[in-house]
Amino acid sequence: MVKWFWQRDAAPRRTLALRSRGDQGDATRVDFAELAPELSRFLGQAAYLQLGYFETLTRLIRATPELSEKESLSRAAGAALTKHRAIVDLIEERGDEPTQLMLPFRENLDAFRRKTIGARPRETLLAVYITAGMLDDFYLALASSYADTGRRVVEILREDDARHEIVAIIQETIESDEEWRSLLSMWARRLVGDTILVCRSALRPERLAADDERIEPVYTELMGAHARRMDAMGLAS
Repeated sequence: MVKWFWQRDAAPRRTLALRSRGDQGDATRVDFAELAPELSRFLGQAAYLQLGYFETLTRLIRATPELSEKESLSRAAGAALTKHRAIVDLIEERGDEPTQLMLPFRENLDAFRRKTIGARPRETLLAVYITAGMLDDFYLALASSYADTGRRVVEILREDDARHEIVAIIQETIESDEEWRSLLSMWARRLVGDTILVCRSALRPERLAADDERIEPVYTELMGAHARRMDAMGLAS
């Protein structure tokens, strides 16, 4: 049974489980051990994703005039860099070269990040929060396939990410101007499809065609968590 781990600001952590066919209509039990990539591929992509969050947040710091917001974004960026370094340390402990493991994902993940850069800094900020939340959830689920190493990755990803700082900025923005609420809601909906594609790219490509129906419950869980994050910010999903 795949276990989903969720971290919520100012709320207790919950563990959600995908249910079997008898419990959830046509949803089937998903064994991620059959779909999960090789451990080196998993670690390389997870490390580069965290580095990407750090890079985007750092650019936002430079584009933000308000000192208080710079401080908030610096805490979120620092948390992403800390997670990146922790995964890199884990890779090195295993005797692998982090740069070599991350390099195969650079082109595709950089292209993904370019797609999520909005016309305005607030759109890009929301993109970091939405995409990082969905992808962290997905990688937490994948981590259950890698025994002790996977458990260490879970510990790393569940460390404080300071993304409540991002939520506070977004909430203040939409409360000050209702047009922002509509704009950011539409922008968030555009982000979901590209993020799901990144999730698919993390799985074994030779199994995707045969297991599409079995993966569907995973996407359902991701979308449910996405909707809860949007609701918590006061945005429509």
